[in-house]
Amino acid sequence: MITCGVDIGSRTIKLVLFDGKNILDSAVTLSGSAPQENTERTYLEMLAANHMTRSDVAMTIATGYGRNYFELADKASSEIICHTAGVAFLCPNVRTIIDIGGQDSKVVQVSEQGKVADFVMNDRCAAGTGKFIEMVAHTLNMPVEEIGQAALSCDEICEISSMCAVFAESEVIGLLHRGIPAEVILRGVFRSVAKRVVSLGRKVGFHGQIVFTGGVAQNPGVLEAIRTQVGDPTITTPRNPQLTGALGAAIIGQQTVSQNQ
Repeated sequence: MITCGVDIGSRTIKLVLFDGKNILDSAVTLSGSAPQENTERTYLEMLAANHMTRSDVAMTIATGYGRNYFELADKASSEIICHTAGVAFLCPNVRTIIDIGGQDSKVVQVSEQGKVADFVMNDRCAAGTGKFIEMVAHTLNMPVEEIGQAALSCDEICEISSMCAVFAESEVIGLLHRGIPAEVILRGVFRSVAKRVVSLGRKVGFHGQIVFTGGVAQNPGVLEAIRTQVGDPTITTPRNPQLTGALGAAIIGQQTVSQNQ
């Protein structure tokens, strides 16, 4: 039985084909200005690439910001539930999930059964999100894919004191004019993001194995900053941390079909 999970985020669209044990295929594309059209095109292209049609997929579950607008999905599911299901599949001992996406960040407490026990979420402020990090990369005229390693290349760090992403951007520009190296500024930005997310997470606490997911988890500089702020050097991230929501949606599709049989 094959199911598909579709995670339509503010920045990217993620899809996973799943057979109950393994990821058969996956795709990541930009949401762009027409996320629903881009999702449908990527979905159909992925099926075609695997010599499949919609009738070969037992169930398609949509999650993320655009989950209620993807007409080819059979059902929609909460991103908190989907992320938890995906991470629990990849890391069965997980007890805390830190997820940073394009426009929100969240910390989820996971039960021994791999279910959501509690969570907190910030979707009202850009600070502490991938959008803020992208904005800083643009200001520094650096590719987003390179800023993580760049930050790890130096030992110095500066303080980013602004609590608002807009004011923080102005602060970054001011630091550049003072001659502060971009690498030092990036370390300060990553620490600022980590402090905000960890402060949010302390409302539910950090327990057991902690797993960092979301597109921002691909940034090694942010991972290091979060490890430092939590005080846990063992915090890990899955191989494809941006896919956990789509994988979880596909897993929930498997469970839904089995329950209905």
